[in-house]
Parts: sequence; structure tokens; C-alpha cells
Amino acid sequence: MPKQKTNRSAAKRFRRTASGKLKRHHAFARHILTKKGRKRKRQLRRGTMTTAADAGRVRAMMPYAAARS
Repeated sequence: MPKQKTNRSAAKRFRRTASGKLKRHHAFARHILTKKGRKRKRQLRRGTMTTAADAGRVRAMMPYAAARS
């Protein structure tokens, strides 16, 4: 059985937590920031978890992503 390939774009965007969940960054935080409120920009800096609906697709793209300790 040949080795599977990791989708490199997904590997750069997602991280596996110690419990196996997937972390991601928020979108809409790069430009056109003048019309966004201070609170909204501050909250966009924090990461969040990937939803359960998307987690399966992300896991398929990263078959060897081990949980980091």
C-alpha cells in the first residue's frame, strides 16, 4: 500500500490539539479592517476549533497529523 500524501495547504492552516480536535484561525482578519470594530478585530486574532461538519474533510486531507504533546 503506498503512502498517502498530506495536503500541504491544509497542514499549514490547521493544527491538531492534544485531544485530537482541530484548531484553525479566523477569516476576515487581514485587510479592510477600518470598518470592523475593535472588539471584532480583537476576537478574530484568537484561534477557534473546526466545526464537526468540516473536521472529517480536514482529517482526510491530513492522514498523518499526530496530536502534538
